[in-house]
Amino acid sequence: MAETNVASGSSIAIKHYSAALFANTLKGASAMENLVGPVEPSVAMEKIAGQTLPGMPLVRIDNLMKGAGDIVSLDLVDTVGGEPLMGDVNREGKGSTLSFSSMEIKIDLASKVIDAGGSMSQQRTRHNLREIALAQLSGYFPRLDTQESLVHLAGARGSQVGTDWTIPLQSAVNFSSVMVNPVRAPTFNRHFVVNGAGLTQGGQQLASIVSTDVLKIAHLDNLRKRLDDMDQPLQSVKLAGDRAAQTSKMWVFLATPNQYSLLLTEGSLRAFQQNAVNRAAYLDNRHPLFAGEVGMWNGILVIKNERAIRFLPNDTTKIVTSGNAATAIETDQAINGALTAGYAVERGLLLGAQALGIAYGKTRISGLQFGWKEHWYNFESNLEVMGEKVCGKAKVRLSMDDGTGVKVPTDFGVIAVDSAVPL
Repeated sequence: MAETNVASGSSIAIKHYSAALFANTLKGASAMENLVGPVEPSVAMEKIAGQTLPGMPLVRIDNLMKGAGDIVSLDLVDTVGGEPLMGDVNREGKGSTLSFSSMEIKIDLASKVIDAGGSMSQQRTRHNLREIALAQLSGYFPRLDTQESLVHLAGARGSQVGTDWTIPLQSAVNFSSVMVNPVRAPTFNRHFVVNGAGLTQGGQQLASIVSTDVLKIAHLDNLRKRLDDMDQPLQSVKLAGDRAAQTSKMWVFLATPNQYSLLLTEGSLRAFQQNAVNRAAYLDNRHPLFAGEVGMWNGILVIKNERAIRFLPNDTTKIVTSGNAATAIETDQAINGALTAGYAVERGLLLGAQALGIAYGKTRISGLQFGWKEHWYNFESNLEVMGEKVCGKAKVRLSMDDGTGVKVPTDFGVIAVDSAVPL
């Protein structure tokens, strides 16, 4: 029986491989991909550019059929407030309006080219060369996607390097172009540094951080207390099929591997892990967020992230000082150079709903969010393959009332928590 062969460069091959790249990226093997919800099925939300569920930390926009361009609008659901109408008062015409806040996200084309070698050196058929290249690109783009999200949410790249990293250091000339949208340091009211048994607001405390300022269970209690006391707290995360979303609110803390390991050394380990099992029981179906290495404390689901935003002693990072809280102007802050040898500072992320906007455009050749191209050269003896995506990400930042009537720039869905870690 003849075997169906999809020719190199055919429209069917382009669609097939392009769709495969997109699918593999969305189901990438990291906690970050599990923070995106399904597309809201209601007709009303379909009109909001095909956004995914607003109750999840990462909001993805897939439906960009409005027109061409490189700027996408992300619509955010505003919370309805105000006093109720009491008794027999006339209620006609006094309804509160539904409102949405919007922010713009720039999108750009990102590509990765792989030289699949020559026919003699590889001793493989054209089809196999393409499959091998697809496997490589299917691993590359999920890493790129995860690291883009992590750096935007953290507001910094950090200094950790390795072959696994696809994002250049923040000092690199091409850092801004790779990230597409500006990487913005945490706002003053959304940045905390572990300081002994407590948390100090703002990044200036990084100048005094010491090796004993490690993350503990007590700091999770402190974070929850601060959430409860905030005039504008992070909105809780709402998973699909969560029957306890209103009565047992939940936030997600992305801990670095070192931070997570330190939490496991505490005496409350069994309760920490069992709490996650108990909370998962309220879901209609077990959500992948509860799979793997997780724990839960005081409404905060702690997930071990596979990568870290790390700062070494004397490294410099951008912060917003208390004096610049109303403007979010960034300044340089050096990490304590006297930090004990063998220690560094790592940034955990407390996430609520609508923390990061992710916008996808369409590649020219496939008409999908991801594209695939092939190029034979050297008299068709050598093959290059290229994966590409049109995407942009931006941390959601709004001007919010601080409780006194003054509106200040605020990271809407993420709080950065810096702590010392042993390496």
